[in-house]
Amino acid sequence: MTNTKLIDAKGHISPGVLHQPVDEINYLDYDLRTVMDRPRSKLARRWRFNQFQFVSATGPGWVFGLAMVDLKLLGNGFFYLYDFASGQMLEHSFMSPLGRGTRIEPYPEHGSAAFIKGDVSMRILPFAGGRSISVSAPGGIRVELRLTEDNDPLRLVCPAGYNGWVFTRKSAGLSVEGEIRWGHRIWRCDEASHGAIDWSCGFMRRETAWNWASLAGQLTDGRSIGLNLAAGVNETGMTENALWLGGQCQKLGAARFHFDRYHPGGDWHVTTEDGRVDLHFEPAAARKEKLNAGILASNFRQYVGTFNGTLTDEEGKKVAVQGLKGLVEDHFARW
Repeated sequence: MTNTKLIDAKGHISPGVLHQPVDEINYLDYDLRTVMDRPRSKLARRWRFNQFQFVSATGPGWVFGLAMVDLKLLGNGFFYLYDFASGQMLEHSFMSPLGRGTRIEPYPEHGSAAFIKGDVSMRILPFAGGRSISVSAPGGIRVELRLTEDNDPLRLVCPAGYNGWVFTRKSAGLSVEGEIRWGHRIWRCDEASHGAIDWSCGFMRRETAWNWASLAGQLTDGRSIGLNLAAGVNETGMTENALWLGGQCQKLGAARFHFDRYHPGGDWHVTTEDGRVDLHFEPAAARKEKLNAGILASNFRQYVGTFNGTLTDEEGKKVAVQGLKGLVEDHFARW
């Protein structure tokens, strides 16, 4: 069986939506150069390459999120759970200088990821058709989730800045099973629980800013639904915008986000230029983080809340979105 690599023998990418799996992100083979066309060293390629994974799960009345980020100079891991009934946001975030204890294997289909610091362990492990998520942390925190039916992801590689690129593999609307224990409390998945996986990497723009929206749930007719929308990244003639209905991926047009950044409790209006998305998002809680370390910086706001509105499938049929839980994000990064 052929091992499919992202970078070709000439050190180049082939931009666009990829219809076949990519087994290996062989980023060290990329012909990375300075803006004045000087070839970069292997060491520079290694240190300029960024990776991150984000996984979310929506259960009966709650949303869980987990991220692992490898920026070489810094590793970052966080996880949170928001309970809509109590209005409580439970969260933990960890930093690791020089990425110690952070490992994301460059294999989108079968690679594992881990963030370990002290008594905290976060892992994402692949299996055929999905990912298993485990977290162990002090305070009686134990997370064991399995996201399944990951059979039709969106894979995209596109240019970034003058000489870089970004690869992403995304899935939404996946079935989820398992439970989350946080101290004496337990949150369990049910048959309507669904989740999303975001696997991204690349030689990204030195400064990047984006808005993002994600939902994963179940429609009243029993079909699973997933949505991924982004603006400000991965849109040099291509987008990572997609709708999953019943597990099948449908591409969407460019996304537009209308919100007031400095009044964070307000409504978000999210649309696409092809008219297939018209959603309003009402935030319930936020996970925020600001880091300004000179070389590295991040102004991160991820909101948990509720989507209402309409989507339109490829056949032109309207799909009502009523009270589905999900996420939106407003993020500036320097890396």
